[in-house]
Amino acid sequence: MLYGAMKLSIGGTLKLAFRPWAEGLENVPAEGPAILASNHLSFSDSFFFPAMLERKVTFIAKSEYFTSPGVKGRLTAAFFKGVGQLPVDRSGGRGAGEAAIRSGVEVLERGELFGIYPEGTRSPDGRLYRGKPGGLARIALAGGAPVIPVAMIDTEKIQPPGKVVPKLMRPGMRIGKPLDFSRYEGMDGDRFILRAVTDEVMYEIMKLSGQEYVDIYATVAKRQIEEAAKQRDEREKAERAARAAKAVQAARGAKAAQDEQG
Repeated sequence: MLYGAMKLSIGGTLKLAFRPWAEGLENVPAEGPAILASNHLSFSDSFFFPAMLERKVTFIAKSEYFTSPGVKGRLTAAFFKGVGQLPVDRSGGRGAGEAAIRSGVEVLERGELFGIYPEGTRSPDGRLYRGKPGGLARIALAGGAPVIPVAMIDTEKIQPPGKVVPKLMRPGMRIGKPLDFSRYEGMDGDRFILRAVTDEVMYEIMKLSGQEYVDIYATVAKRQIEEAAKQRDEREKAERAARAAKAVQAARGAKAAQDEQG
């Protein structure tokens, strides 16, 4: 009931304001369990994604979305609770991962739709990164449900980093045909099978989204980008210091010349 109210109020507002488009909605079954595996471009994915589907989609959401302080934090927590999202403490290591998998399987056992972002985090630069096999593939093989690849389009352009007011534009969603991995039943402990399943799903997402694919994890890419930014800042700081020292030296030289002339 709460989900329906949230979908009507927030989802309806999003549709009126942004007029999102969707292709392949017929690939989402009208009933029964399925996994919707999507790329992840923006925080707004978690708003537009369920707004464009008739059925409820349950995601695993990081616990910070439920515990952040302030008005924005409370509103965010209310939204995620209202749409039935499941909080998971991602700092809990292997135990947290196992809890997330169990939660995903339980959603499928209830005959519902389970949504997941295989990259594990938002793309830092709009490219598609390597999927993490520990979540998607294990849930797919343990739950026995088809995996439906999904591509969110242009959601990262609505509210880029540093922008407070969102840009009114039309984001989109492309939904591919379901992928059947029943041939791997009972093999969810084989890391090579988990990798193969994940890579097959990511390949389909890449085709739907048109994104450039990068064969490293997004978390690694974020660290590399942060390190490059840090090195750039340090280099610019050193260059400013060198220019300042050069200016001081030049001033001293000019003063010395004036003293000699005087």
